[in-house]
Parts: sequence; structure tokens; C-alpha cells
Amino acid sequence: MTEHTKVDFGAERVDGDIASTPGPTVLEKAAPRSERMASNKIECNACPVLCQISEGRTGACDRYANADGRLIRVDPVVFLSRSQADSADALVEFGASSEEARDDTANTALFVTGVGASSTYPDYKPAPFIVASKLDDVDMVTVVTEGIFSYCSFKVKIDTDRFLGPEQANVRCQGEIVGHVTTAEYGSQMLSLGGVHHLTGGSKKEGRVTCDMMLALGNKQAVELSIDGGASLVVRAGAAPVVDGVEERRMRVGCGSATIGIFAKQWFGHVDEVVVVDDHITGVLTEHQAGRCLGMTRSGIKIRGRKSTPGRYFQVANPGIGWGGTDIQDPLAIIEGFDPAVAQPGMRLLMVSTTGEHAQWYELDHELVPRVAAMPDAVRRTVERIGENCEPSLATVLFLGGAGGSLRAGATENPVLLTRAIKQKLVNVTCGGAPAYVWPGGGITVMVDVSRMPDRSFGTVPTPAIVAPIEFTMTYDAYRDLGGHLDAVRSLESVLANGPEHTEGAPLARRTLARNPDNPWPPAMPPMLG
Repeated sequence: MTEHTKVDFGAERVDGDIASTPGPTVLEKAAPRSERMASNKIECNACPVLCQISEGRTGACDRYANADGRLIRVDPVVFLSRSQADSADALVEFGASSEEARDDTANTALFVTGVGASSTYPDYKPAPFIVASKLDDVDMVTVVTEGIFSYCSFKVKIDTDRFLGPEQANVRCQGEIVGHVTTAEYGSQMLSLGGVHHLTGGSKKEGRVTCDMMLALGNKQAVELSIDGGASLVVRAGAAPVVDGVEERRMRVGCGSATIGIFAKQWFGHVDEVVVVDDHITGVLTEHQAGRCLGMTRSGIKIRGRKSTPGRYFQVANPGIGWGGTDIQDPLAIIEGFDPAVAQPGMRLLMVSTTGEHAQWYELDHELVPRVAAMPDAVRRTVERIGENCEPSLATVLFLGGAGGSLRAGATENPVLLTRAIKQKLVNVTCGGAPAYVWPGGGITVMVDVSRMPDRSFGTVPTPAIVAPIEFTMTYDAYRDLGGHLDAVRSLESVLANGPEHTEGAPLARRTLARNPDNPWPPAMPPMLG
């Protein structure tokens, strides 16, 4: 067995966030000592790597350590408090006395999350925390664990019209392929990153880089990416994306056709023609149904590209980082000319992008050539209104994981019953207290916005795989009916006083955070009670 040990385990935490860690979680020794293992080492069975950890050192994941011959969970368990006043983001040593625990539960509404809770691996034992509580006089149970996810990915929504890369193009991190560009959505480009094939199906370096990239994304850190045949990116959950070194500011108000529909009445009487340049659907006001309903006269403009329906044009230019997500810098490049039988000298033309960041005012000369002119104030206000209606550009990071594996054994001896109960809406699923969407169909495939989860919710194991918190909440009766581990159910007071199941009775640390105000309270509200 190869030794897997990393940093010294002492008073100072590696990430610098925690000055000291009072009372770390002491875990059971799940594996007999190997004859070939030195006497000053212990074997960690928190994941399949089975690190042999020397005294005072952590395992390869930095989450477990050997302290005086005991296997400990280094990080504190994260509790959520209902109010800001109850938290203060502090480490609290608990287990000191049952009186203190009673005072804590009496004065504070707390929810124990899977962050720092430890896993159920090798899955023959109940989850670390199976907590009883009451909700509106109904007996509830929450099963809390950290899942080890090989089947998981991140979906990244990037609010921009800029061309990031062709659909299906490879996305790279540190030169390794870690995902691909997927279908664009309204005003946003979408990436699919990570997944089991990149984690385990390629080279060791690909798996390691993919795992590190996923860990950073989940923990709300900035990640540098590049797209084959496209742009370089810096993305971070909840922050504006950076495309080719430029920070994005605005998400488009709509496609070119939608922009025409929104602002047609405000342009009426001030313009003779408006062209809203868009990579997908470029709009032309006087041909558009909105212009026709206002009784506007055709301008005779001729637009390059493929005409779809009146006033809507596809493929006016190639995708890019110019006007409206196209590759053009001069908007007149998409105009073939004007019909002399219709157009008149002096006609007023506004060309604008879907974000209002690009806009130019023209007037036709006697040869029907558009000439740049000063934009009237009334028209300038409409351009500013476009920008006002654009939402800020953000990168949104969604964790998508398959929880249909062996972690279910930590909840019940008959795992399919948990899956069925979730699909029957008898069980609510959260990740670090954040609401999770459970996909229809087979298995337990959950999706959650990482920005609504506590900081540092994600970890890794060097198999490689992602470690993420997950909680299942249901009524006591539902838990009994699905064959739950009723003998392992304990009150919150008992958990606070004595620590998790499968410990040697030593006190542990908890970290209490105020709940995200966007998340419901309690964090795990079964749908049938909601």
C-alpha cells in the first residue's frame, strides 16, 4: 500500500480561514491494521484510496488526519442558523456539556448540513448524522452526509452575446479537455464541464486537472478556461465573466426582433428605420409586425442574410465579439443598399445592438448613402433605455450530480425505496441547505446553484472524485416506511452534545453560518408540508 499523506495537521489550517479547529471529529477505525503498515500510521477508509496517514499528517484529500493515533475529520461541521444574529460565522466547540447543548437548541434554530459531516464510505453504516426534529408538530428526520461523486458535472451559464466558441467545441483548462460548449440559451452561452469521462476516462493529468477545476468552480473561485476555435474565459460563480480579457457588463435585452417589439412605440415619430443587429435574429423596424401595426412606411433597406419572417433576418454575419454578438465592427457591413424607388434622401436610420452598447445614427444623402450624423436626444434616450433593461452579465455555476449510488445505504437498507420516496415528493433534497432540483426519470440526479451553498462546500478525493454535501429530509413516518436506520436517529440536542454517529465520543467543532436569505427556512422543507 502506497502512503498517501500531505500537510502537517496542526493549529493552523492550510487555507488560512480557520486559525484553530477545536475538537475535530473523531471517526471510527473501519479497517484492521495492515501487517505492512507502520505502527505510527492509521488507515483512512473515508474513500477508496485508503490513505495510510502518519502521525500529525493529513490524507491526500486534506480532509482527514492522524491525531494521536485517531482518525479525525479536520474541518468543522457546518450548521445553518435561521437568523444572522444567531451565527457570526464562528467556530464553536460543542460536546462540552449537555446543558450548553440544550441552551443552544432552545435559543437558536439550527440545521445541520452535509458540509464537513463526513461520508458513509464504505457504505455499510448509517449516515454520519440522522437528526430528528419537529416542524409544525410533525416529527421530521434529516439524513446528512457528504457524497463522493464521480458522476457529476457543472453547468455554467454565461450571460453574454459574445461568441465563445462553436457548439460542441472542447473547453480546456491548463491545456486539458475538461468539457464542451453546449446549446446557447436566450442571451446566454452554456458550458458543460467535468463529468465522469473527463474525471476517469482520460489520462491521469486530465482527471486531476478536471477535478481541481470542478473543486474551484464549486467553491466559487475563479477558473481560467479556453475554448477551441473561440475565446479565453475567466468565470466565477456570481461574478461577471471575462471574455478575451474584457469583463462583460450586460446581458442582452432580447434578440433583435424582440428589441424591435419592445421599443417600436418609443422610436415611432423619431426615426424612419431601425436595424437591431443580432447574431441570431436581426430586426428591421419598418418590415417588422410592430412597425406595420404603427403604420410605418417601408424604408427600402436591403439587409444581408437569410430573411425569415417580415422584419427578421438570420445569419447577417458570422458570430464574434462585435456588434450584437457578430464579427462586424461597422454595422453598415450588413446593409446591401436601399431601393431607390422607396428610399428618400434625408431618411433617418438608427443602428443599434441588443445591449445598447453599440449604436450609430445615420442620415441618407442624395445618393442614398448613409452618413454618420448627430443622434437626436430623444433617440439617444431610447438607446440608454435598452441598456437600462439589460440585466448585469453574470456567470452562474450549477452542480449536477448523480446521487443514486451507494450513499443511499446510509439512509436505508433498501436504497430503491429512498429513490421512490423522493420521486413521490415524500423526501426533500438539499445540498448544504440549498434547494436542489431533482431531475425526472430514474435515479437521484440533483442540480443546485453553488452560490446558494455555504462557502467551501465542495471537496475532492484523489480517485479522482468530487465530495459534495447532501441532505434528505422527510417525516419520521416516511423514514420508517422506507426502511430507514431508526436506531441511528438522534435529536439535534444529542448531536450537539455528543457529536456524530460512529465516533469515539470526543467533542467536535461546528461552524454556524446564517442561512442564505434566498433559501427557504427550514432549508429542507418536504414538498408535502411546503
